[in-house]
Amino acid sequence: MSDRIRLVVLFGGQSAEHEVSCTTAASVLRAADQSRYDVVPVGITREGRWVVAEDAVAALAAGAKALFPVGRAVDPLPAVLPAAGAAERTVVFPLLHGPLGEDGTVQGMLELAGVPYVGAGVLGSALSMDKGKAKEVCAAAGIPGPRWLLRRDGLVEEGFVDLVDAELGWPVFVKPSNMGSSVGVSKVKTPADLPAALDAAFAFDEWAIVEEAIDGRELECAVLGLLAPEASVVGEIIPKAEFYDYDDKYSGEGADLVIPADVPESVSAELRALALRAFDVLRADGFARVDFFYEEDGRGLLLNEINTIPGFTPYSMYPQLWAATGVPYPELIDRLVQLALERHDRRALRRRGRTEGS
Repeated sequence: MSDRIRLVVLFGGQSAEHEVSCTTAASVLRAADQSRYDVVPVGITREGRWVVAEDAVAALAAGAKALFPVGRAVDPLPAVLPAAGAAERTVVFPLLHGPLGEDGTVQGMLELAGVPYVGAGVLGSALSMDKGKAKEVCAAAGIPGPRWLLRRDGLVEEGFVDLVDAELGWPVFVKPSNMGSSVGVSKVKTPADLPAALDAAFAFDEWAIVEEAIDGRELECAVLGLLAPEASVVGEIIPKAEFYDYDDKYSGEGADLVIPADVPESVSAELRALALRAFDVLRADGFARVDFFYEEDGRGLLLNEINTIPGFTPYSMYPQLWAATGVPYPELIDRLVQLALERHDRRALRRRGRTEGS
């Protein structure tokens, strides 16, 4: 078996986070060690068509800032499966943010295909993507978080506005349960604005979360690993908009990222421990970014959410946190690929009814 690895970078996708994925994939292709990897960019169009983006590397060399899912059409399984008799192993790096990519759907296909892939498995991906279920699991595990309510489209009862007023107060944030990158998120300051905010969230998902607005700092931690995951230094987001919205995250001219965050060591240690705890209870694998609110004079640290395919753009927090912890971007890619292979090999043994060393 060759030491060289065929690295399939999946990007694009059918979710509202299509452009984010295209930019993230460009960053990974630029940083991947071409002497170690045979990089194969595979794009998914907004309509769900899979293509081999054969001209992507040349486009990046010419100065392109994002990849585009343009190229030779291919069926999904042939796009990810290694060629018959190939001497090199194949690893898939899904950079598909949001539904139909980060939610366990693609991961299930890769499991059936028997191909190693980076990141959380089917359960961890689906559970972490669904903010409502993730909150329920984390609350049951004793991880503190903001107060929230969950409702399904078409089943929002009369008097729900009064319930929000009594349970959460104003303002609140309304979010699609299955979405990321602040897509479909609204800050609601008055009861009259709640129905429109719910409609905006339901445009992206059948379930919506209404969550109390936290007057606190936004702190984040990056997690890397499998059986013994590690937590990075803590970073802080200082939004320039009213909240950390889509433009703040991806324009490169938005929020300030402070790494490491200016917090007491005791707070940093507690946050890192909580991040590892959330990573564990939500069955994450490989990598994730875990986001918190910090009420300095109130409840302390409150889990916001976990992202199992965090952004890898030049402005993204996850790679910057690891760079500050001593893991530069190219090494981070190497470690993620190796983790994918380790997990795949370990699970393959158990599927055959054996354990390591037997």
